[in-house]
Amino acid sequence: MPDIQLLTLDLDNTLWDVDAIIIKAEQDLRSWLTANAPESMAFYTQEHLPEFRKAVVDTHPSMVHDLSFMRIEVLNQVMLAAGFEEIESRSLAEGAFEVFFEGRNRVQFFPGALESLETLSQRYTMYALTNGNADIERAGLGHLLDGAISSADVGKSKPSKEMFHAPLEKLGLNPEQTIHIGDNPIDDIQGAHAIGMHTIWVNLNQASLSEDAVQPHQEIAHLDELVDAIDRIHS
Repeated sequence: MPDIQLLTLDLDNTLWDVDAIIIKAEQDLRSWLTANAPESMAFYTQEHLPEFRKAVVDTHPSMVHDLSFMRIEVLNQVMLAAGFEEIESRSLAEGAFEVFFEGRNRVQFFPGALESLETLSQRYTMYALTNGNADIERAGLGHLLDGAISSADVGKSKPSKEMFHAPLEKLGLNPEQTIHIGDNPIDDIQGAHAIGMHTIWVNLNQASLSEDAVQPHQEIAHLDELVDAIDRIHS
């Protein structure tokens, strides 16, 4: 019987619908820009944003996994293009990002998510393991999780082995003592499987895996099935 001591959890599209969240956060950001820096709206466009992103990536290639840093820097480029001086542009960029970040962490949990995590938090150490930049405290998970590791912390993104080794090294555990839970067959299931973790595929949309895909140890179609799936791995 596996000696499971750690659960690692993806966040975006595993516990909540990130696309809907980002759309609303972007709307909040645009409203703030319109009110506080209307000149910027001529540059915060689909025409100009790719150019600004490329400039930031070219200038800060080691920071591409830090989504918060990248967004602030892009916003700073927008403000500079709109004619603001450096000090003011930086202040406006940080203010705009805070509005976006507040919305980005105003999550709507999938049914069964919090109930399952509340049960599991009494039995296991649990860490978020995410390529995104959600803040577990702001998102309402701080009382349930023991910590969070993001791609910004590691400098690599899932499915890189460095991401999956990070919580193990922090806690002194082995892969076979860990179950990784996530929605992405590549980033989550293949990545965790590659270092020897147990895996649970959160397949809320009832997608199909390709024949050559790495198979999860367990698959669930609803988050209220999570506790039972973990128990099956135990047994």
